[in-house]
Amino acid sequence: MAEATKKEARAVLRYARTSPTKARQVINLIRGKDVGVALALLQGLNKRAARMVEKLLKSAISNAEQKDMDIDNLYIKEIRAEDGPILKRYIPRAYGRATMIKRRFSHIYITLAERE
Repeated sequence: MAEATKKEARAVLRYARTSPTKARQVINLIRGKDVGVALALLQGLNKRAARMVEKLLKSAISNAEQKDMDIDNLYIKEIRAEDGPILKRYIPRAYGRATMIKRRFSHIYITLAERE
């Protein structure tokens, strides 16, 4: 019963303009870590996806504040990047051929919970 009453804060970034593979490189670094440590890691990371995940994490922290959760006691319970839609374009190549360009999008989900 106590498991069902736990507070969680969530945030979702849909249609992020980065491939899920590149987003997973970033989120694998912060999975399970405390919020403060995760923010410090993301700010020191030189990747475009890190800026997106950092903004999403701050949004989840703000959602936790609205639920009267202890910000100093938060950790990343779950974080995942899933495939979004793929924009398909063609680019002309030599000898009359055409090559497909796939622009991938991703959906990033984050869940924060309080440590006991």
